Amino acid sequence: MFYKSFIHNEWVEASDGARMPVHNPATGEQWAEVPACTPDDVERALTSSQEAQRSWQFLPAVERAQHIYAIAAGIEKERDLFEELLVKEQGKPRAEAAGEVTDTIRYLTYSAEAARRLRGDILPADNPREQLFIYKVPYGVTLGLCAYNYPLALIGRKAGPALVTGNTMIIKPHESTPVTASEFCRIVKEAGVPAGVINMLTGTGADVGAPLTESPIVRMITLTGSIRAGQMVAEASAKNMTALSLELGGSAPFIVLKDADVDAAVEAAVVARFANAGQVCICNESVLVEDAIADEFTEKLLKRAAEVHVGDPATNGGMGPITTPGALERIEKIVADTVAQGATVAMGGKRPQGEAFKSGNWIEPTVLTNAKADSTAVREEIFGPVLPIVRVADYEEALSIANARPDGLSAYLWTKDPSIYMDAIQRLETGTIFLNSGIVGYVQGYHNGHKLSGVGGEDGLHGIEGYLQKRTVYQKF
Repeated sequence: MFYKSFIHNEWVEASDGARMPVHNPATGEQWAEVPACTPDDVERALTSSQEAQRSWQFLPAVERAQHIYAIAAGIEKERDLFEELLVKEQGKPRAEAAGEVTDTIRYLTYSAEAARRLRGDILPADNPREQLFIYKVPYGVTLGLCAYNYPLALIGRKAGPALVTGNTMIIKPHESTPVTASEFCRIVKEAGVPAGVINMLTGTGADVGAPLTESPIVRMITLTGSIRAGQMVAEASAKNMTALSLELGGSAPFIVLKDADVDAAVEAAVVARFANAGQVCICNESVLVEDAIADEFTEKLLKRAAEVHVGDPATNGGMGPITTPGALERIEKIVADTVAQGATVAMGGKRPQGEAFKSGNWIEPTVLTNAKADSTAVREEIFGPVLPIVRVADYEEALSIANARPDGLSAYLWTKDPSIYMDAIQRLETGTIFLNSGIVGYVQGYHNGHKLSGVGGEDGLHGIEGYLQKRTVYQKF
C-alpha cells in the first residue's frame, strides 16, 4: 500500500518520486510505503499554509470549531480503520489502540468547545479617555512534530488547539508511523477543511524536519519527543525566534513510602510501566521504595508483573512490541549496562520464546532489583518495559534522587501522610505529580515538563493559550 502526503488538499508524492518503507513492529515486515519528501515539497507546504492562514484566522472561531467537530466525527466513523492502523503501524494491542482513538476525539472535541471561551483582557488605563486592551491572536503557520508512541492522538492534541485559535498547521509524523497521519488527512479533506489549513509531509528529519524548523514562515513549533530532539529543534529555530512548545522526555520516579497502600501501589506501578510497552513519556520509569516495605513491595510487584503477557497486538490483550528496532537496541543496552553496574534481572530481560517472536521488536516485561540510584536504567529514560527498583531510606532520600535529575516531566508518590504529600507538591521538581494515583491524563488538565523536560505544554485551557500570542493596544478616544 502506498499512502501519500497531503499538500493544499491534494495527495502528493515526493517531488523526486522517492519513497520510504513502513514496517510492522510485531513482525518486521514491510506493509506500506510513504513519500520521502524533499525540501522542495517543504516549500510547497509552507506556501500553502501561509496563504491559507489569513482567511482561516478571520473566520469566526465557532466556524473554525465546526470543521474540528467534523474531523472528530469522521474519525469516530472510521474508528475500526484507525484502530487497525495503530496495531499494525505502532504495535499497540487493539484495546489500547481503541483508547488512543477515543483520546484523539476528545482532544479535538475539547478544542472545538473552546471556541466560545477564547478571550483577551480589558484593563483600566492610567489616563482619561483611554482604553487598554490585550488581544490574543494566532501565531500563523504552526508545525506539529509527532512522536511514534501515539501517532493519532498527538495529531489531535496539536491540531485541535492550533486550528481553533486561527493557526494553520503542517504535520510531520515520525518516520516509523506515518500512515495514520495520511489517513487523518483523508478525514480532514472529507470534513471540508479549507485547502492549506492542514498540510502533512512524510520524510526524514534531514529532508523535512530540518527545513521546516529552520523556516521563518513557521512561527510556532510544537514537538513531542526526546530531550535531544527538543534541543535540536530549539537550536534550529533560534535564529527566527520561533515560539516553542516542547513536551520532552523524562524518567519518572515512582516513590513508595512505608505507610503506602502497597497493593494499590503495586497495581499502579505495573500498569504505569508496561502500558504501551513502556512507551509513554509519563510512565513509571523507576521505583524508589522505602526499605521498611521494599521486600514486600518487590515480591508483590514481581507476582503482578508476571501476569503481563506478551503477544500479537492484533489479538493480544497484554503487551505488544517496541515500535522501532533502534529503540529496542537501546533498551537492551540499558539493561546490560545496569546489570553490569550491579543490578539483578529478577524477571524478563530478553526476547520472548516462541516462533511468533523470532522477528519483530520484542522484549519481555523486565524487572531489575538491587539497582543503584546512579545506574543507567534509573538515570536515563528507558522508554520501554524495563523497571528498576531502588531501595531508599526515607522520603528525603527519594526526593533527593528525584530532584537531582536534569529532567522533570512527571513523578509518582504513594503515602498516606498529608504533610509529606503537601511537601512534595512544593518541592518535587516536576510538571506532573501523581499522588496515590496511577497513570492518567485528562484533556482539561495540563501536560508540561520542568527543567530539561520542555517548555510550554499541552491540554486544557493553558494548552490552548499556548497557540496564541498577546497583542497590547493603547487606545485614545
